[in-house]
Amino acid sequence: MNLALVLTGGGARAAYQVGALTALAELFGAGPLPFPVVCGVSAGAINGSALAAQADNFPLAVRHLADTWLQLTPDHVYRTDSLSLVSIGSGWFRGLTSAGRQPPRRYNHLLDTEPLRELLDREIDFAAIHRHVAAGLVRGVAVSATNYVTGTSVSFFDALPTVKPWARSRRLGVRGPITVDQVMASAAIPIFFPPVKVGGSYFGDGGVRLTAPLSPALHLGADRILVVGIRHPRTAEETEELNATQDREDLPLSQILGVLMNAVFLDSLEPDIERVERVTAMIQLLQRPDDLHLRPIQILLLQPSQDLGALAADQVVRFPRTLRFLLKGLGASQSGGADLLSYLAFEHEYIERLVKLGAEDTRARSEEIRTFLGLAASGTSSVA
Repeated sequence: MNLALVLTGGGARAAYQVGALTALAELFGAGPLPFPVVCGVSAGAINGSALAAQADNFPLAVRHLADTWLQLTPDHVYRTDSLSLVSIGSGWFRGLTSAGRQPPRRYNHLLDTEPLRELLDREIDFAAIHRHVAAGLVRGVAVSATNYVTGTSVSFFDALPTVKPWARSRRLGVRGPITVDQVMASAAIPIFFPPVKVGGSYFGDGGVRLTAPLSPALHLGADRILVVGIRHPRTAEETEELNATQDREDLPLSQILGVLMNAVFLDSLEPDIERVERVTAMIQLLQRPDDLHLRPIQILLLQPSQDLGALAADQVVRFPRTLRFLLKGLGASQSGGADLLSYLAFEHEYIERLVKLGAEDTRARSEEIRTFLGLAASGTSSVA
């Protein structure tokens, strides 16, 4: 069984995945990484790389990852000093008011993420990922990013020699060791975080163009996929209640940006799973002829029982003062813009909430997860 772990993106929201992994480590017990295939995008690429780097000891890898997340503050992820924030802000102002003339420095981001690079270099042994692949502890690891030049989704992967690079419509699989540059590129939230140069092109957050987030796992040979998402499936009642609380006379920019961020990070997973299910039904009708090169795939999706955006509503008061000032200028407050805040809220209280919720939600589904892991080969099917 080639069991795959797929970790979606979401900035600070990815702390929920850490809680889910903590519960999974309890379920699996001592031993190496139980997922031969690990795929991540955006902050999920960070979590996935950290697991693959310590693939010889799954509980230790999860514990290390949880400790790192629970010690995070915003200045571990992006520069929060007034000089950096004002410098970037004034650069944007000059660029927008220069009538096309080249300013001293043209900015394409709002926050400097050099602290995150330093953190990843310190906490993740990227060379160990390749060693674990070479030793057969891991079948394949993939992190996805968006090429800002071609608009293509690129999955950088390291895998056994039997796994071949792939090329599909607007998505590519490129073989090579997983590096900090690739992970930084995958996690580069558009506008907020700077693009990252990998090879000869600039890349940004993988969620922007990854319309088939299950695809890398399928190309790496997964038979069964456990997905940890970060979207809370709202009921009709919750949607109506949310609509009733909105001030129709004022739509802050933070609300618009929050919806755009949700589109980047949340909107592709469920449609891809639905596509898998539709293909499955068709394959079953055709009785899966051998010449279709298809194989049965089983999928289990873990999702938050609460809205992770709503849980961030009170976090704006904890942001560094200058950043808080800028976010309030976008309309982010305790009464609005919570979705936007949730992606940037690398605050201990918020992270702790999500880790706890992820663990509780996963423990509540432990019997379902056990059943899923013990299923026979029949189940959902898809094409890579």
